[in-house]
Amino acid sequence: MSGMSIPVMRPWLGEEEAAAVADVVRSGWVAQGPRVAEFEKAFAQFVGAEHGIAVSSCTTGLHLCLYLLDVRPGDEVVVPSFSFIATANAVRYCGATPVFADVDRQTGNLDPASVAAVITPRTKVVLAVHQGGQPADIDALRAVCGGIPVVEDAACAAGSTLQGRSVGAGALLAAWSFHPRKLLTTGEGGMITTDDADWAARLRRLREHGMTVSAADRHASGKVVLEGYAETAFNYRMTDLQAAMGLVQLHKLPEMVARRRELVERYAEMLAPIDVRPVRDPEYGTSNFQSYWVELPESAPSAADVLAALAAEGISGRRGIMASHLEGAYAGHPHVELPATEHLTARTVILPLHHELTADDQKRVVEALAGAIRQGAS
Repeated sequence: MSGMSIPVMRPWLGEEEAAAVADVVRSGWVAQGPRVAEFEKAFAQFVGAEHGIAVSSCTTGLHLCLYLLDVRPGDEVVVPSFSFIATANAVRYCGATPVFADVDRQTGNLDPASVAAVITPRTKVVLAVHQGGQPADIDALRAVCGGIPVVEDAACAAGSTLQGRSVGAGALLAAWSFHPRKLLTTGEGGMITTDDADWAARLRRLREHGMTVSAADRHASGKVVLEGYAETAFNYRMTDLQAAMGLVQLHKLPEMVARRRELVERYAEMLAPIDVRPVRDPEYGTSNFQSYWVELPESAPSAADVLAALAAEGISGRRGIMASHLEGAYAGHPHVELPATEHLTARTVILPLHHELTADDQKRVVEALAGAIRQGAS
């Protein structure tokens, strides 16, 4: 192994985030409070939504979106199998059945024709993922869904655009992730965005045990306020510690996206002589390239062998996006044929991409990838 290891991802964190969190600690209020409210407003404004509802993760956000739409046992929700398993799991949390549809091989996002083929009278929601930051063609999906609600899993997509606007602008409901593998991180945490004021109010109650008055509002009132509990709900709150970090990260997000796109452009030039297909912007939007994957040629070794070859050179890659229907949690779960999903899962690898990646790092990555592919072809 030559040189230092090249990680696949590294959060863009610094002293500003540390100072923001320290300020919250000194304030004495570290649970959900004023910083969360500030972060909700700022994030919603950034993505072009009327309301933001901070939650403990994107997974809990997806669960609340489906719960809000009254998804229950006996219902079906169309999802891509080509996604982190949380997408399908959120459907099961409601007791409903995830129905896997196939994806477009270029973007990794739901194929409208495949969605149309699996819709039944029991379909309650279609859950569309903006996979790896690649914007999904929401207009095309809505066209095949008729009146069926389309909920957007925008876990990876903060900073991506669709039809000239931020992903999430105009969304019925969108759920976002702030896990460290995402561009904008709060350690853990997530957000729901919507333009519906009534939904936003109920989602805020649902994330906090169904309280009619939040703990932060009771504290701020300076009076004795007796809260009520209107319905059985959940504890899916974000802390002010996380929100303080999120506010700093949100300010840096445009620079993060610009840096990643600069690196992707350089990758594309370096990869041009090699027989791989790197993921690219779709014609209807731009990606933040949360994950930068390449599709291997059939002559190349397996994705696992390519990743092993990269690791031998001190380079950390990742397998392509999982196919949830091939995981043990969904063994025996009925589904239609999913050829694009299975191909992409088997024949893609995710390459390192983060703000500290240098031109020399990228050269090492590309040379190691080319070597692994040549070895398979020989």
